[in-house]
Amino acid sequence: MSGKYIAIGDIHGCSATLEKLLVKLERWPEHQLVFVGDYIDRGKSSAQVVDRLLELEQERDCVFLRGNHEQMLLDSVDEGQLKRWLINGGEETLQSYDLTVENILRSGKDAFPEGHLDFYRRTKIYYDTPDYFFVHAGAPAGQTIRKSLEDPEAKTTFLWGRDHLNALETAWEKTVIFGHTARPFPIRKPKMIGIDTGCVYSKRGMGKLTAVVLPEMEFVNQISLEK
Repeated sequence: MSGKYIAIGDIHGCSATLEKLLVKLERWPEHQLVFVGDYIDRGKSSAQVVDRLLELEQERDCVFLRGNHEQMLLDSVDEGQLKRWLINGGEETLQSYDLTVENILRSGKDAFPEGHLDFYRRTKIYYDTPDYFFVHAGAPAGQTIRKSLEDPEAKTTFLWGRDHLNALETAWEKTVIFGHTARPFPIRKPKMIGIDTGCVYSKRGMGKLTAVVLPEMEFVNQISLEK
């Protein structure tokens, strides 16, 4: 590992915005790209986002983390738990694939284009490096990251947690980079950087896709181009 990273926040089916941000990130060709999850749902172009990410990993060194939305898709395919996914943006994802609920129930994993379901399955729950811990939602604030990695219950926090946002301090031994919780501006607290700036929420005072270049600590954003 080079120790140089670019973490990219929640994309949520905003393919045009992603493409424009990637052009801006070409300034740092030696940095590893770390995507913190939630590539799909709510936006109109989830399938196209995944197509682009599959291309991108042939061009650059990439790490793809799993978000709670990818987990909901997998739970729908593997366990038939469709309701929670559909009410959280899954309808838009199905439309981007030109699929219906009946397709998923009838064909399951075979409903998706080649490579897409495999992409979702091979996303990582976290990415631990010497200086940073990359994860979708966050980590338990009251225990070290090492302890969390030994704690089976911490996986839920990695995908869904928000309690750390209100913690006065954390037990973390390194900086945690995460998405999941949309804010108008990046979250910057001791050992805590949140980069979900609500790309898909243009009407809520957000509407930006944000990346952070590390260790330079330079934030790069792209205003949403979605219609």
